[in-house]
Amino acid sequence: MAVEIDIVYRGELRCEATHGPSKNTVVTDAPVDNGGKGTAFSPTDLVATAAGTCMLTIMGLVAQRAGQDLNGTRVRVVKEMVADPVRRIGALTIAISLPPDRAIAPELRAKLERAAHTCPVTQSLHPDVKVKVTFE
Repeated sequence: MAVEIDIVYRGELRCEATHGPSKNTVVTDAPVDNGGKGTAFSPTDLVATAAGTCMLTIMGLVAQRAGQDLNGTRVRVVKEMVADPVRRIGALTIAISLPPDRAIAPELRAKLERAAHTCPVTQSLHPDVKVKVTFE
């Protein structure tokens, strides 16, 4: 299934993207170290955000099928840029924290961890991007 996203350049290194089906919008801004104002997610910030939300969504699907609720689960993504050989994302360090007050059976936890690693976003990244995932 294809999804259309319309993007308009708003000047000063800012873009506005509109999600076709929902009409929700996202504004991006270039980071300060690349000439922008840094007042919104940068395009590479969105890639990092997509990786974290993708992992959590896939985990949510697995938990839902098992009759479990992952409400309160948190993901922290640290994006590191590199400049050589070109400016790009060099690494994503992703820490997933399940709610400490929720008892999750070891077999479900193993399924959740496997599910996180099947995220289509991280599977789509260039192999040179280092992705480190930890579960807390």
